[in-house]
Amino acid sequence: MKISIARGELLDALSTVSRGLSSRTTLPILSGIHVSTHGEDALFQATDLEVSVKTSCKARVEDAGQTVLPGKLLTDIVRSLPEAAITIASDVSGTANITCGQSSFTMKTLPPDDYPKFPEVTPNERVSLPTEEFSHVVHQVSRSVSRDETRPILTGILVVVEDGTLRMVATDSYRLCIKEAAVSGVSGGIELVVPGKAMEDVAKLVGSAEAVSIGVSENQVVFTFGNTTFISRRIEGTFPNYRQLLPKELVTRAVVDRTEFLEAVKRVSLMAQHNSPIRIRVNAGNHTLTLSAASQDIGEASEDIQVTPEGEDIEIAFSHAYLLDGVAVAEGDTIALETTSPLKPGVIKSADKDDFTYLLMPVRIG
Repeated sequence: MKISIARGELLDALSTVSRGLSSRTTLPILSGIHVSTHGEDALFQATDLEVSVKTSCKARVEDAGQTVLPGKLLTDIVRSLPEAAITIASDVSGTANITCGQSSFTMKTLPPDDYPKFPEVTPNERVSLPTEEFSHVVHQVSRSVSRDETRPILTGILVVVEDGTLRMVATDSYRLCIKEAAVSGVSGGIELVVPGKAMEDVAKLVGSAEAVSIGVSENQVVFTFGNTTFISRRIEGTFPNYRQLLPKELVTRAVVDRTEFLEAVKRVSLMAQHNSPIRIRVNAGNHTLTLSAASQDIGEASEDIQVTPEGEDIEIAFSHAYLLDGVAVAEGDTIALETTSPLKPGVIKSADKDDFTYLLMPVRIG
């Protein structure tokens, strides 16, 4: 096989498929990127048997064929080369030459016949979202995905499509995030749990593609965008019933300028060290919300913000990190903080829309 590709396009393709590279030393073939030719295109693919990624780019194909090259090494080499055409030439003896200008590299290849076949998945249902909207929704909910592998279902994002609405939900059992977006062209309902890491990877890779298509099969989910196909296994199991966690009643609601609230939380958080919580006190009579934090042997901080309150005075405390995440990903110029009691979850919403909800568990005030 012998192909020549512009360095920028080659690096983009390698960076994309690298998301599927495996670090398992027990199967060395999975640390490689499969390179092949198809007409005037070069095809690249990688898999760790959980995730499979395939993409293509235009190339000058002098000799058709296929090979498997060490993925990380190849990517590092291409990244180090100047902006010019890069030639990859492999032979049957198990070596490949990478040349660009005056630079030349020789590396051992892996047998392409040993490389796993790319999964052929026929989706039962498919839904499409504009790229920017998809990335935005994933960015909002992914912060609430659990990193604890002992509860695999919580390491995923629940994706539900019904009645023209796509809903993504994530929780780590300390906070819960729900975000909705309008979709069209879906005949039936969709409900599945997708690994959070896979969703984040796709959101980072979509780049200049116009839209992201999500296809669902019995045990896999297929994302297609531009020239790229990204396949991940679904997470089996039952996602927690998030609806029953949402408060049914409302005792206090405070509408606040989002940027002002975010900056105040950042400042007061400087004194919320060693997992100290941030206390929030809403004084309906004075139209103020007071943020305060104290760490033993360090000091304390407090700040007052003007709010538009409804209901009763209340004092509640939250993890400063979780509160900061929620305010950071909320939408709109103003947001609403809703509470029912100091021992029940608080909710952050957009003040004028119902498509975003961030629920967080309170910290008991000592």
